[in-house]
Amino acid sequence: MNKRMTSAQRSENLNQSERHDAITELVLRAGSMRIEELADRFGVSVMTIHRDLDTLAAKGILRKSRGSVTAVATSLVEASIEYRTRQHQPEKQAIAHAAFELVEPGQAVILDDSTTGLALADLLPQRRPLTVITNSQRVLTTLNDQEGIALISTGGQYYQWCDAYMGAVTISALQALRADVFFMSTPAIIGDVCFHQHHETVQVKRAMFEAAQKRVLYADHTKFDQRALHAMAPLSDFDTVIVDAATNQEHIDRLRDAGNDVVVAKPPRRH
Repeated sequence: MNKRMTSAQRSENLNQSERHDAITELVLRAGSMRIEELADRFGVSVMTIHRDLDTLAAKGILRKSRGSVTAVATSLVEASIEYRTRQHQPEKQAIAHAAFELVEPGQAVILDDSTTGLALADLLPQRRPLTVITNSQRVLTTLNDQEGIALISTGGQYYQWCDAYMGAVTISALQALRADVFFMSTPAIIGDVCFHQHHETVQVKRAMFEAAQKRVLYADHTKFDQRALHAMAPLSDFDTVIVDAATNQEHIDRLRDAGNDVVVAKPPRRH
């Protein structure tokens, strides 16, 4: 008996969460797909695919139309935090550990609403005492019961798609604060400039940037291949840029030749 499985058989072995991620990856790459094609691809019923797509549509990742599904997370709209949290986890962990080495006890640290920032938040109690300033509800939840961590929430208008606060209230709060270091992510790097899909996010990140004495950017290798609409800041404005080990050496050399302090995060150790 041939033990090799077809792609449909492999798809049947996926649990619901894994199937949702796989569906999202396919539709994001294609832009649009027929619903019946997805059912055939994953070896499940059309009704099951409809349930999957209803879940993904409710999270703001995909959009259903008559007989087809399209990607909401195009170059102008970022995917929901639930999807982003599950992507490139080893790279995020490596970058978070490299960023952690730049944190010192007693500092005031600003974290944005990125999923890499959430990975860094998990490590911060090892550097207590710290003050952590953030607009991310998930960072607040992660650190709210940690002794030695003073939390400052920016407040503001809550946005479910990123589980974070933005708007005029958020910016006003940041303008009244001063921190030692700001750790920032970006979904796209174009011409060595950070870009983002949402203007509201750009405004908040700029306010965080201005509130910190030291600014650190972290970006995995995929960010150099992405597109977005709104420019935030050139990489040369950051004190340190952290990338992962899969980043093209040409990018690293170019940034270093331009005077950027580039840290290449080491892959996590395998036990």
